[in-house]
Amino acid sequence: MNWVRIRRALPEDTDAVAALDRVCFRTPWARNDFEKEFTENILASYLIAESGGRLIGYAGIWVVSDEGHITNIAVHPDWRDGGIATMLLQELLRIARGKGAARFTLEVRVSNEHALALYGKFGFRTAGYRKAYYADTGEDAAIMWLYDGEGNA
Repeated sequence: MNWVRIRRALPEDTDAVAALDRVCFRTPWARNDFEKEFTENILASYLIAESGGRLIGYAGIWVVSDEGHITNIAVHPDWRDGGIATMLLQELLRIARGKGAARFTLEVRVSNEHALALYGKFGFRTAGYRKAYYADTGEDAAIMWLYDGEGNA
């Protein structure tokens, strides 16, 4: 694998993150949403994965009390299956634990086998489903949870 650096997202990363989000997701967030996450949301922590000065991935989490809610993990298609998402998730969990989080949750498309496998590797377990959660396809979302003391995270 080429050298990859994980760092905190900065407001000046907004355009690149929004562009990557459009490449990675059928229903991307608006640029303004990322800008607010990076500049106004005191609950949010976002990370950037870069190689050779190029943004190749990002991830975000909100920490509310003792709970971390993973908002997004995205890796450019050219860089998938290289451990980037694992690196991002490990660092997200470390940061969130440092802020007092002891349990973690997320929603993921039930058809997203790669993401389900990633989260399963960390010990996340499906606790339920949100029916027709994704407006673009009507697909269900799996609601996953990880509690500290469980799994490999």
